[in-house]
Amino acid sequence: MTTSQKTALITGANKGIGKETARRLAALGITVLIGARDAERGEAAAEELRADGADVRFVPLDVTDETSVQAAAQHIDATFGRLDILVNNAAIAAGPQKPSETPAATVRQVYETNVFGVIAVTHAMLPLLRRSAAARIVNMSSELGSLTHQADPDSPWAAYTSILLPYCTSKSALNAVTVLYANELRAEGILVNAVSPGYCATDLNRHSGIRTAEEGATVAVDLATAGEDGPTGALLAEDGPIPW
Repeated sequence: MTTSQKTALITGANKGIGKETARRLAALGITVLIGARDAERGEAAAEELRADGADVRFVPLDVTDETSVQAAAQHIDATFGRLDILVNNAAIAAGPQKPSETPAATVRQVYETNVFGVIAVTHAMLPLLRRSAAARIVNMSSELGSLTHQADPDSPWAAYTSILLPYCTSKSALNAVTVLYANELRAEGILVNAVSPGYCATDLNRHSGIRTAEEGATVAVDLATAGEDGPTGALLAEDGPIPW
């Protein structure tokens, strides 16, 4: 790898929006590391994208396992010496259930991946990102994490926010995490943003979404490759900012 070639890590990238983000970043000449906890699926996704001539490689990574996270960071350090782009894409959902009927254990399980997993991976990769001339962190969030939308019973998202407490609140927490990292890293030139891909047809929603995974990847790719004048500490959809 030449020193000018960028390297990106995408968590949960063996399918859906993560894989499409990998495909599009690789098409830009970026070396893409597909993070996945299932080795067979991760390698299969990497092989599929390599068939198009892309430089895509599988990295074993379970965001809920600190040992796995540290091993991935050590592997990237030994192989590339730095990381230019981190896309925290891995996420799970639960439900539907009314908030009053949702066990704390269910909420905790979703947070392990959607919030704590993001923090663990970001902490592990920060030393590598700090070696990049223009590091970018993109956290895959959702409009369902908007407190403005959640507070409006007449919003188009009300039907979902009223029955998806673990997922919606995990994305609200992720938005807060994004802002705090952005504030700390702004002076270092590291841009940190949360993005909403829209309601895409993926395994997460049993393919009920109205957008394709490829369409959902657009905003993540835009923010992952933003110039030095790009935003930071924002929650963005393809058509612009989303209210907190």
